[in-house]
Amino acid sequence: MLTPTVRRTLAPRGQTPILPCWDRRDRISAVSAITVSPKRKRLGLCFQLLPDNENVDGEDTVSFLKLLKRHHPGPLTIIWDRGNIHDRAKVVQKYLAKHPEIVTEKFPAYAPELDPDEYVWTGTKYNRLANFVPADIHALRRRLTSELNRLRKQPDRLRSCIKHSKLPLLTEADYH
Repeated sequence: MLTPTVRRTLAPRGQTPILPCWDRRDRISAVSAITVSPKRKRLGLCFQLLPDNENVDGEDTVSFLKLLKRHHPGPLTIIWDRGNIHDRAKVVQKYLAKHPEIVTEKFPAYAPELDPDEYVWTGTKYNRLANFVPADIHALRRRLTSELNRLRKQPDRLRSCIKHSKLPLLTEADYH
């Protein structure tokens, strides 16, 4: 959202930092996934930003699955939460029925701590974009794209997201 995520910061004594913003509701929705190559254990980040002020729906999920398939041909296993936009949406069910090479698994009912992708967004929102006050939605989109592209080139950070989730996607030897 355009309203900044306010985090504690250091400032000279007696000079309270001020973030000049107003209550703005513009937002950018996104779909993303950490990818793991099963043979080489190579990590990647795939993401898709939606048009301004739109919510993610089943059509966006199908579009993202097509993007993943294009970049990662072959069988795919998708692990996701039980959101309505995932395999409960009719359009997603229809797409998955045509692509048996895509297998889906679900996280438990409410377990964001098991989802490595949640750590991508936590780190981006509360660290890299903390206290960032964009001038407009375009500035937010540019900065968000830049931060996600930066993270995409940092397999160690992606590995730490997986390790922190405690999902057994990588062995202990893969963490070093």
